Amino acid sequence: MKLPQKQNKQKIIDRKPKGNPPGTFAVITLGCPKNTVDSELLIGALSRGHLRQVADPAQAETVIVNTCGFIQPAKSESIETILEAARLKQSGVRKLLAVGCLAQRYASELKAGIPELDGVFGVDAQAAIVQELTGTKTELDYEFGRRLLTPRHFAYLKIAEGCDNQCSFCAIPLIRGRQISRDPESLLREAAELARRGVKELILIAQDLTRYGSDLKPRIDLYQFLERLLQAQLFPWVRLIYANPDFWKNKLNRLFEKYPQLCPYLDIPVQHCSSRILEQMQRGSDRTRMIRRLQALRHAVPHIALRTSIMVGFPGESVAEFQELLDFIREVRFERLGVFTYSAEEGTAAFGLRDNIPAGEKERRKEILMQVQWEIAHDFALSKVGQEIPILLERRLPDGYSGRSIWDAPEVDCTVRLQTTKLHRIGSFCHVKLSGVEGLDWTAMEV
Repeated sequence: MKLPQKQNKQKIIDRKPKGNPPGTFAVITLGCPKNTVDSELLIGALSRGHLRQVADPAQAETVIVNTCGFIQPAKSESIETILEAARLKQSGVRKLLAVGCLAQRYASELKAGIPELDGVFGVDAQAAIVQELTGTKTELDYEFGRRLLTPRHFAYLKIAEGCDNQCSFCAIPLIRGRQISRDPESLLREAAELARRGVKELILIAQDLTRYGSDLKPRIDLYQFLERLLQAQLFPWVRLIYANPDFWKNKLNRLFEKYPQLCPYLDIPVQHCSSRILEQMQRGSDRTRMIRRLQALRHAVPHIALRTSIMVGFPGESVAEFQELLDFIREVRFERLGVFTYSAEEGTAAFGLRDNIPAGEKERRKEILMQVQWEIAHDFALSKVGQEIPILLERRLPDGYSGRSIWDAPEVDCTVRLQTTKLHRIGSFCHVKLSGVEGLDWTAMEV
């Protein structure tokens, strides 16, 4: 991994006060929601160790950067953020630590290339960091020890760590190891505590939700755990993110109808549709099985919003296979979709393949696919105008509020702008009528 030059990067903070108070720390979190949970555990443990969190990195004695190392853009962002934080050592910051995925994978390169770093810790190193900063040993407390970084009305529940899938392009198993599912009883206690704190929307996450419990003894599956969680009726909304289509069981479809609090939304990354590309990716499905599974989902849950991730520019992806992918997207009509371009990751099975598609062509294919998806998502938004739905209010606006529908996850999906003069509490639900579309977002009026 080559480190970039220390230039052309906007600073994290312009104010750089000197003499930052001892015992203060700031955590900068990059990457996915799983990293967010890791940071929440770390912040909770450090706080129990009598250190004080501050929001502004320039005012902290110690700055901790929780890095992402999934693909090249994420790695670049992580490195540049560390370099930004390193500049703060010219003023009041005394210690800089890098943690997380990038630090796990490239520890020696980071230590050699960024001498301002005082420590490099990989994943699952929260206890080691606490001991480094406080001098005391501690145990992580998922159930009661998290200091939420999300707004208090939603939270993530990480039900497993690592991944047993062997996708040829993905470095996550190399970084985070084999899947380790969490004990269901501990998860249910953690969920109950989050509900007690006022969380309205619980979002289940893992590298692959569908494999949950396969490594536990006695064995349990996602259906059994979800049934127990939903029967408890702790949350108005429960949302599922990162479900591998290769292992999604049709019996899970029944839960959406049986439990109204299970949002009709599923993040189900398909990556591609070409059978040859999927085989090269070491995915278990093919186009026919994938369409059959998605059709079964739509039949069982007619109002479901499907979100997926697509990769373009995989080595050897022909023009015909890219066209096949476009046709597949037009046929399935995912309501929500993200696209990323292939990047060769050291240590993965695909790293040995010839990356024969130029970067410019990858970006061109990405833009074409996103234009097709924009039209699909816009049609979906228009189809909902006139419907009355609940939304979860998240932000105050000059003329009302911004919120989310059951079809949208935080940070990655669309919003609803409610025009109203009435006062509402952020984090509460409001019944609205969708009145129009702006881009891919909705406008609404209170009913």
